[in-house]
Amino acid sequence: MTAKISYDDVEVGTELPAQTFGVTRATLVRYAGASGDFNPIHWNEKFAKEVGLPDVIAHGMFTMAEAVRVVTDWTGDPGAVVEYGVRFTKPVVVPNDDQGATIEVSGKVAAKLDDNTVRVDLVAMSAGQKVLGMSRAVVRLA
Repeated sequence: MTAKISYDDVEVGTELPAQTFGVTRATLVRYAGASGDFNPIHWNEKFAKEVGLPDVIAHGMFTMAEAVRVVTDWTGDPGAVVEYGVRFTKPVVVPNDDQGATIEVSGKVAAKLDDNTVRVDLVAMSAGQKVLGMSRAVVRLA
């Protein structure tokens, strides 16, 4: 399968549809089970606070995965992502309530590269703070 977006139809500055992803404590429990990452900072409020965190925080890899969904939804093909990296700048704090937290993600084409690839720069925010820095994906387009 290849990306549904054509390289020739994309310009530098093209904005991807922004998305907001909800995260609750239940989400973190499910992610811990799927990933095998049962670090107590992701589910035990007392432990998280004892180690200096404001509350339970989302797994970094979960946050990273949610952010790249903006790219994979845009291309229509997760296999179109050929490179992806981020720097973790702030944790996503997930309160123990019915709302949890949100991760707001936007992206834009920052550069057209060789071989029908583009670099997409992403911005991921939670509670008004940037939670990922240098979030970039290289994507092969049709």
